Amino acid sequence: MITCGRLLWGFFCFLLAISLTLAATGCSKVPRYSSVPRYYIWKAERGATLSDLVADPERFHGKVVLLGGTIIEEEAHEQYLWLRLKNRPLDQDYIPHPPANLSGLEAGCYWVMVEKNELPQAYRDWARVTVAARVTETTKFKTEPVLALLYVRGWGISGKSAGVWEHIDPNYVPTLPGGTRYPNAPRYAPRY
Repeated sequence: MITCGRLLWGFFCFLLAISLTLAATGCSKVPRYSSVPRYYIWKAERGATLSDLVADPERFHGKVVLLGGTIIEEEAHEQYLWLRLKNRPLDQDYIPHPPANLSGLEAGCYWVMVEKNELPQAYRDWARVTVAARVTETTKFKTEPVLALLYVRGWGISGKSAGVWEHIDPNYVPTLPGGTRYPNAPRYAPRY
């Protein structure tokens, strides 16, 4: 005969197992598989699209956005390489896909700029990209926003030339918790 205590203990174990299963299967807002590091997902403006950037550029100035695209043009300037991208909206896993309406604002273009010789040579073979970039106050052709590239994930057509690039700030000096400095760190580091 089952006592009340054993029945309650079994019910408690059952609820605990269900709770742990739900927590492990993804009740978070960040997908299990993501083509973008969580740092950029957390930092980016939620739900920002190309049409939002074109409609209200002042609202996004200086903010990080996540966009998808395909590289259609490049311009080399003194210090920067400017890439023109045809917009490709991102899905829930931050993977770019063609827009539903090929003539709307979401089918427009935008530019990303990166220092010369920073991207891997395989970037020319990328069929589509996911970018995390900071919105600048510059526009080209009066409607195409210019973004400063922070992170890019590229996919090749066959998957062979896929790649990742991330901007690393050379002035960044990591510190240990509590303000203790690393032994090799410069004595006076710039603060942001």
